[in-house]
Formats: sequence, structure tokens, C-alpha cells
Amino acid sequence: MQIVDVSQLIELYALGNRNFPGISLAGANLMEAQLAEINLAGACLSGSNLSAANLHRVNSTEADLRKAILWRSHLQSAYLMEVNLSQAILIKANLKAADLHRANLAKADLRLADLRNADLSKANLRGADLRYANLSNASLVSADLSNCNLTGTNLNQADLWNSKLDGAIISQTNLCDAYFSEITINKVKTLFVDLVKV
Repeated sequence: MQIVDVSQLIELYALGNRNFPGISLAGANLMEAQLAEINLAGACLSGSNLSAANLHRVNSTEADLRKAILWRSHLQSAYLMEVNLSQAILIKANLKAADLHRANLAKADLRLADLRNADLSKANLRGADLRYANLSNASLVSADLSNCNLTGTNLNQADLWNSKLDGAIISQTNLCDAYFSEITINKVKTLFVDLVKV
């Protein structure tokens, strides 16, 4: 489907259409848009503003969201496999139970984001800012967390099997009951973690 602009997308969505795979709306302003369960697989939305948008259960598999602004956006239970969110702003975003398998989140800003029960297995999180994010019960199996800032991050019961934490900042990080067998962890910049339940 050929989508010309945001107004056309919103109009078609309001009429009940949910399938917009491969659309190109780079730099679009979709602030507070109500687009729950929309199919944006393979779409190009790089540099778009999706702040506070409702994207519950969105399908953005393999979509291009580089440098997109998703501040306080609702992406719970979203399908984001292999999505490109590098350098995206996801501060306070709700990504609870989202599928981010093999997603590119390099240098993304995920401060205070809710990633509880999210699947981040094999995700690229190199250089991401995860300060005070909640990743309890998240799967980070084989994820690359090199040079991440994990200050105050909640990794309670997270699965970090075979993950890479080279150069990560691990300060005031909650690792209670986290599973981190076979991790690679070299040149950690700070180490002050909570490993024991109080």
C-alpha cells in the first residue's frame, strides 16, 4: 500500500486497516498516535517522533526506526524482531514483554524504560544507556551489552547466559537471582552491585 503522509495513515487506520508493511514515513510526526496492533513490518520510520504513541502489540519486525523518538511510548507485547532502533530515544518507554530478538539497539537511550519479561536474546545493545531501566525477568541470552551503562538497572531474575558485558558500567545494579553463566565481562568500569536479597 502506498502511503503518502501521516494523515493518510491515520485515516486508513481509523477505517479499520491495520496492514501497512514496508511504508516509508521517515521523519514523520506521530506523537500520541493511537496505532495499537498496527502492522509496520519492514517500514521506514527513521527519525520519526512517536513520543507517547500507543503501539501496543505493533508488528515492526525488521523496521527501520533509527534515531526515532519513542519517549514514553507504549510498546508492550510488541513484535520488534530484528528492528533497527540504533540511537533511538526510548526514555520511559513501556516495552514490557516485547519481542526484541536480534534487535539493533546500539547507543539507544533506554533510561527508565520498562523491559520486564522482554525478549532481548541476541540483541545488539552496544553502548546503550540503560540507567534505571527495569529488565527483571528479561531474556538477554547471547545479547551484546558491551559498553552499556547499567547504573541502577534492575536485572532481577534476568537471563544473561552467554551475554557480553565488556566495558559496561555496572553500578548499583540489581542482579538478584540473575542467571549469568558463561558471560564475557572484561574491563568493567565500575562494580557495585546488589547480588543478595535483603
